[in-house]
Amino acid sequence: MTENFDLFSASAPADIAQPAIKIKALRDQLNHWAHQYYVLDAPTVPDADYDRAFRELQALEAAHPELITPDSPTQRVIGAVMDGLAPVRHAVPMLSIHTETDTEATGAQAFDARMRRELGLSETDPAIEYVAEPKFDGLAMSLRYENGRLVQAATRGDGEVGEDVTHNVRTIRQIPLTLPECVPPLLEVRGEVYMRRAEFDALNERQREQGGKTFVNPRNAAAGAVRQLDSGITAQRPLSFFAYGLGAITPPAEGGPVFRTHYEMLQTLKSWGFPVAAQVQIAVGATELVAFHQQVGASRDVLPYDIDGVVYKVNSLQLQRDLGFKTREPRWAVAHKYPAQEMATRIEGIDVQVGRTGKITPVARLAPVFVGGVTVTNATLHNLFEIRKKGVRVGDTVIVRRAGDVIPEVVGVVPGNRAGYVPNFKMPRTCPVCGSDVVREKGEANHRCTGGLFCAAQRKEAILHFAARRAMDIEGLGDKLVDQLVDANVIRTLPDLYRLGLTSLIALERMAEKSAQNVLAALEKSKQTTLPRFLFGLGLRHVGEATAKDLARHFGTLDAIMDASVEQLLQVPDVGPVVAQSLHTFFQQPHNREVVEQLRACGVTWPEGTPAERAPQVLAGKTVVLTGTLPTLSRDAAKDMLEAAGAKVAGSVSKKTSYVVAGEEAGSKLAKAQELGVPVLDEAGMLALLQHAGGTAAKEGAD
Repeated sequence: MTENFDLFSASAPADIAQPAIKIKALRDQLNHWAHQYYVLDAPTVPDADYDRAFRELQALEAAHPELITPDSPTQRVIGAVMDGLAPVRHAVPMLSIHTETDTEATGAQAFDARMRRELGLSETDPAIEYVAEPKFDGLAMSLRYENGRLVQAATRGDGEVGEDVTHNVRTIRQIPLTLPECVPPLLEVRGEVYMRRAEFDALNERQREQGGKTFVNPRNAAAGAVRQLDSGITAQRPLSFFAYGLGAITPPAEGGPVFRTHYEMLQTLKSWGFPVAAQVQIAVGATELVAFHQQVGASRDVLPYDIDGVVYKVNSLQLQRDLGFKTREPRWAVAHKYPAQEMATRIEGIDVQVGRTGKITPVARLAPVFVGGVTVTNATLHNLFEIRKKGVRVGDTVIVRRAGDVIPEVVGVVPGNRAGYVPNFKMPRTCPVCGSDVVREKGEANHRCTGGLFCAAQRKEAILHFAARRAMDIEGLGDKLVDQLVDANVIRTLPDLYRLGLTSLIALERMAEKSAQNVLAALEKSKQTTLPRFLFGLGLRHVGEATAKDLARHFGTLDAIMDASVEQLLQVPDVGPVVAQSLHTFFQQPHNREVVEQLRACGVTWPEGTPAERAPQVLAGKTVVLTGTLPTLSRDAAKDMLEAAGAKVAGSVSKKTSYVVAGEEAGSKLAKAQELGVPVLDEAGMLALLQHAGGTAAKEGAD
């Protein structure tokens, strides 16, 4: 007779009550973390912490099977339908697969041994054939096609009921909306929606610039995009998709396809237009599973998307049916993990670094932590706004993420671990490298050093920009040579370029005498320049070629530009408050003015005069695209003439393009113009347009 007591109550016997209390606490914690991860898309703990608690719960339930309940995290897929999205009941449940957290070769060997036992194979029986594939870190998706048309897309949800996200999934270009006629009438394709790392980084950078919410990782960015109520938001976030399985499908008896193996099914999906990961391959026996795990792990950092492991599946579909399912997962598949790429650690201090363009980045000094296969001691905090938004302070326990070769970053604070009051971090007022003022322009999230021509941290970038073709045009002064000159401490500031001698150049690695003479000749030639080129070469923030020309025309001399007030700079056409303030701040720095004077003393010169009358802006508001080789004009000369007349010269053709100027060997841009009905001109037509509209003055202004 069974005793009448609640297993999870204090009245239960002591040998049951203590494990029961622990099990309940673990379930509550796991359910809380899972709700934050799957439903709110806002994880608060690293994956490694979740996996550790999950394994502890599994062990306790294995020791006390009488305490297992159907709602335990070990017995079901966790998830929920988001308010505002219609529920979808899956015709075939979307179950998760068992996770092997032993990240060594023994994890793959244990799975193979288990499969052989389950199938009753002896040591003399042949090796089992598997399909091995990456384990994508995204959002599981079921795509339902009827008569070759996408009619529904649903998230996994709790495995039985998911969310209807068809309106959003239709925006993902990798997912076909229609299929070839050969597909069965009913087809449900299972796969993963994910976001590539580069696109995730670009999205977060845009969010920071706009003061918006940044995302913890690509998986959460993808999940948040898919589950938007407004598909317009989803369309702005670059999502991708990989197919890896099937749900419901027309049975063979009713004309559906007959697949013998999982690999055959994946190749068929690929032929129907679904993306399948290039790494998918057949692996025979434990040895090849281990090799696959190591091979993909070695290339993990260079993959364009995040993975947290690999997946092994028994290839034969008949053997899959023979093996069947456990309560929560198929017996014939396993996810073999890699070391976690998110871990918790403590912030011991916050320093700042100065980037090549002058950007000041706060960096957390961390208690050393092993993340994604390496020991991490520093992580980026991006900018002051990110620190405030995340509430990061020295002494906090934080989650650190490392993905691939991306710089580790602090993605959030673990709440409840702060001992007492800790003051907020403040940005330094002066650059820690050169002592110049640190400023943050209105509307910008980032702080910057204003000593662009003097700051050692910005030295290489400043020299390369100064030597560029559209600036001082110093031929032969490229990346490798600049690296050598700066690393050997031969060049400290821009004027040092004009103090170079033959001996110092020949002393550099792989620099022959003839090459050194060519560089010196190019430097000598560059001394005779124009004021717009010189201004552009200084690397003034927000000052491109067109603005440099406008400044030169308006003021006539460099001294007038350097001494101009913000109000005077605002009188220049197309110079707004941000550009004016940036210019004024730059030339107020004594270091920058000193560099300019030294360049002049080295013989750098240009024609100066009284302010010129502005050329008529007869093409103001017009957008022109140049393509192909013009008979007599270089691309740069044509661009100068068009910009002097007020036109914007763009790099691609759209419906908003006013004219396309085409020369010989014009390619896709010409074809696009013809397709859109954009007027196409040759060189003579362009010159006639400029002359007809007063372009003679424009040409003189460009010269």
